[in-house]
Amino acid sequence: MKVVLAQPRGFCAGVERAIEIVEEALQRFGPPVYVRHEIVHNRHVVERLREKGAVFVKDTDQIPEGAMAVFSAHGVSQKVEDHARARGLDLIDATCPLVSKVHTEGQRYAKQGFEIILIGHHGHPEIEGTLGRIPGTVHLISEVEDVAKLQVSTDKLAYITQTTLSVDDTRDVIVALRARFPSIVGPATKDICYATQNRQAAVRELAKHVDVVLVIGAHNSSNSNRLRELAVSEGVPAYLIEDESKLDPAWLSDKKTVGITAGASAPEDLVQGLVETLRRIGPVEVSVLPGVQENVKFRLPMSLSRPRERQRGAA
Repeated sequence: MKVVLAQPRGFCAGVERAIEIVEEALQRFGPPVYVRHEIVHNRHVVERLREKGAVFVKDTDQIPEGAMAVFSAHGVSQKVEDHARARGLDLIDATCPLVSKVHTEGQRYAKQGFEIILIGHHGHPEIEGTLGRIPGTVHLISEVEDVAKLQVSTDKLAYITQTTLSVDDTRDVIVALRARFPSIVGPATKDICYATQNRQAAVRELAKHVDVVLVIGAHNSSNSNRLRELAVSEGVPAYLIEDESKLDPAWLSDKKTVGITAGASAPEDLVQGLVETLRRIGPVEVSVLPGVQENVKFRLPMSLSRPRERQRGAA
């Protein structure tokens, strides 16, 4: 059996930064460090941080007053941040810088008097945070069909997008918006999350060379689900699994070449674990498909990038 690994795959810079923030906070200040929601959408990552002393909560009300709290990579609303500060929590914001950039763009448009259209998935943590960061009127849409249903009060419109959507994901919606509202403005395509775009391009190419695609990622991960959908759209059967234990050998029946990729929140050791499981099924020849080499690195917050001098409770 031939196994082909997509390139790039797995962790993006925003996820790496978020995990590093929690680990650095635990090392500097000791446990517990409270994290609002999953730091990223991956059970394995969450469990590993929990073993080190991170405590994951659904809301800031579950965090003791004055304790250290980390906001997840998806971002939070201004209301959530204000409530946390009012309770005296020692806050560290692990929001992905690309998500923060969307917040800033939306706020800039709102300040200029634009009515805003947000392209994204209802209920996604990033969308909840973005909606809660932008003052004024914000319309949330997901599909092309939603454009015709929009009821706006002005022709001064701007759009922004969820970061886990790629250029391909948003293209048709933006075309429909521009057709209905010719004067609408929005960010350049270069502002789309590089990691989402790169991973989707890689899985499209991967699908050309394999008989089946296995995507490692959480079922509540938007970008992981999209990778599976893209492979299927290219005419290749594809399955989303949390780890190697979820592999169904029947998927590999009569398949000579297996493609593997991973969502932006999935660690590389899960990919290697899946490869080892395939080796137990039979002889495996592993190769990596040529692709984009990512070298993006986001800085830690200032409170964690200083030398380790102060401890929790120090002035």
